[in-house]
Amino acid sequence: MTLIQNVRYYLSEHPSIVKFRWSNTELWGSTWSFLFTSIAAYVVFSVFLHLVLNILIFRRNHHRPLPLGPLPALHSLSMALISATIFSGILLSTAAEIRDTRWFWRRSKTTTFQWLLCFPLGTRPSGRVFFWSYIYYLSRFLHSFRTCFTILRRRKLSVFQIFNHSILIFVSFLWLEFSQSFQVLAILLTTSIYAVVYGYRFWTAIGLPSACFPFVVNCQMVLLGCNLACHIGVLLLHLIKGGCNGMNAWTFNSVLNGAILLLSLNFYVKTHLRTRGKKQAVGVECENLHSSMTGKEADNNLDAVKDKDL
Repeated sequence: MTLIQNVRYYLSEHPSIVKFRWSNTELWGSTWSFLFTSIAAYVVFSVFLHLVLNILIFRRNHHRPLPLGPLPALHSLSMALISATIFSGILLSTAAEIRDTRWFWRRSKTTTFQWLLCFPLGTRPSGRVFFWSYIYYLSRFLHSFRTCFTILRRRKLSVFQIFNHSILIFVSFLWLEFSQSFQVLAILLTTSIYAVVYGYRFWTAIGLPSACFPFVVNCQMVLLGCNLACHIGVLLLHLIKGGCNGMNAWTFNSVLNGAILLLSLNFYVKTHLRTRGKKQAVGVECENLHSSMTGKEADNNLDAVKDKDL
């Protein structure tokens, strides 16, 4: 087989992918008890780490961030590669599902775009796209390690970041448990943006120059804007077609995205106004803007709101 055929086989045609079935008894991390225990452990560990560091700082009067070496860069690289793999896998798997089930959709007059937004009632969490949804769910745990880096670097405990990462894990679990509509597009959008953002984080972590504008902020706004448009489409199809699968989970997801959108808009406006004011006051070029609210500083300050979801 050629390279392209090998990639297609291992990302969409492998028996473990085609025959995947979400099961609360056979898959790691698939039970409600594991979900709540893991989220609780994540919250407790984050608070414990923050308290320990504060005690050490108080005793030693040491305020400089702890040296993390290559760990942040390796984390960013791994997240970028994992996100790119999930994006490629679910894209190929979606194309394969469309190819195999298009004949059935003609009976119900369902188009490909409608299926991407609105799963038919009775859809079960099995097959190719749900395999990659499961991999995406597992990747949320690796993604949450970023909280530890934030605490170690800044000595700050972001309540919103902890809450947000916990919700991301919870929501991705609901996608599988209730076969939620819109998750295919949500994963495609999220992993594509994450691959770019974490690639950029790796780029800057190894000492290469950062963008002269708040790159991560802008990516976040693009993602949230696309999510908002898709959520409106899901609601319209749900009302027109007489129902989409997993709408209870979708409702919870919509509330979360609405809250994240408001927080992100507030941060984006403040960032834009501060950057614009700095440009007018100083009149410097792109390189000097790294000392204002752009580039790395803006990216770092977005940690509290950068991880939307779905």
